[in-house]
Amino acid sequence: MHHQSQLVESENWSLIIKSKTSWFNLHLYDLWRYRDLIFMFVKRDFVSLYKQTILGPLWFIIQPILTTFMFVIIFNKIAGISTNGIPSALFYLSGLVIWNYFSTCLTTTANTFTANAGIFGKVYFPRLIVPLSSVLSALISFCIQLGILLVLIGYYYFILDVNIKFNPYVLFIPFLLLVIALLGLGLGIIISSVTTKYRDLVFLVTFGIQLLMYATPIIYPLSFLSGKYKAFILANPITPIVEIFRYSLLGVGEVNIWYIAYSITFTLVTLFIGVLIFNKVEKSFMDVI
Repeated sequence: MHHQSQLVESENWSLIIKSKTSWFNLHLYDLWRYRDLIFMFVKRDFVSLYKQTILGPLWFIIQPILTTFMFVIIFNKIAGISTNGIPSALFYLSGLVIWNYFSTCLTTTANTFTANAGIFGKVYFPRLIVPLSSVLSALISFCIQLGILLVLIGYYYFILDVNIKFNPYVLFIPFLLLVIALLGLGLGIIISSVTTKYRDLVFLVTFGIQLLMYATPIIYPLSFLSGKYKAFILANPITPIVEIFRYSLLGVGEVNIWYIAYSITFTLVTLFIGVLIFNKVEKSFMDVI
């Protein structure tokens, strides 16, 4: 064994692959070394998503428009839920755009191990690249849907002469995206690590995301709630992000520095725990998947 160790050390290997034994042995530098692979996965995810569909990438546009239309009919016209004095289409679409990005990040990263078992079993690369590429590819659809929202805002402001209050908070949108992406990544890799052994949790995730949307001020303003119900919704770390995102574009929403500080703290803790668990599960998941 000592002779073999000396032999390995005498060779000029560019990379030595070995099992990780420490929780904190993350090798995050490898992510930068394999950055070209990240962009290849981003391209793969975007192209393959609607590759065999008739309308293709148009679904990025159709889905939020149809959902917004249904929300306007059901929650505004029938249920009569307030939208804080702004056009209901703008209110619902602004919430859906940021929510769709989070839910896509979460669902795609939650399937990291099960959806890529074939690749993981054949070639080495840092496994964390896959969920990172999923977050980046979801950013493409977000930009498309944000473009739709901006066009609709321009239509209401310039054509229909609706008073929309623009404010400097719009400059914080990239930061909000970073927070929501890291939150989706953290929760997703925790779920992906657990579902390698307990597959039925995948169904619980799908159901849970649907419930979580109703616990987020997407179809109702935060000001619509009070007391213990408002406290419950504020316990959701996505709530402050949605409120600030909506306020930055439409001038309507609650902005509180303590709320966003809570979201950031929750996100960082979740991401840290997620990366540690992912790192530990990564070395043995092929034995149980």
